[in-house]
Amino acid sequence: MASRAIVIDSSVAVKWFLNETQSAEALKILDGFMSDDLSVLAPDFIYAELGNVIWQRVRRNMLNAVDAQEFVSKISNLRFGLTSSSDLLVDACGLAIAHGRSVYDSLYLALSLRENCALVTADMKFADAVSTTYPNVVPLANWS
Repeated sequence: MASRAIVIDSSVAVKWFLNETQSAEALKILDGFMSDDLSVLAPDFIYAELGNVIWQRVRRNMLNAVDAQEFVSKISNLRFGLTSSSDLLVDACGLAIAHGRSVYDSLYLALSLRENCALVTADMKFADAVSTTYPNVVPLANWS
């Protein structure tokens, strides 16, 4: 059993597959996840969200189709601790309205609040908008 749980959003998980700023920090989370030192939680739509990011990179000629398919295959094999978006929707919608953030982003926050654990994100606009109210929202650069 994992020693601690965290919620990550797609801005962190995509860095496991695409070489981006802070990919090294994100890979530390993946290492903990794969070694069972961390339980990584997410709303159930994270797979679709990650697939969409990969598709966008192909569409913008930032990634070739062969690598995209390889990444999507690896993504589909990840076993996040999933929570149904429908179970989080009421709370997420309230959070989105209160903080002017998307319901998508707020689903991750709602899950972290429900599970009483950190939400690690590389989305600094989101972190800046909510971290004063919710100190459990941790920028990827500050996660350890």
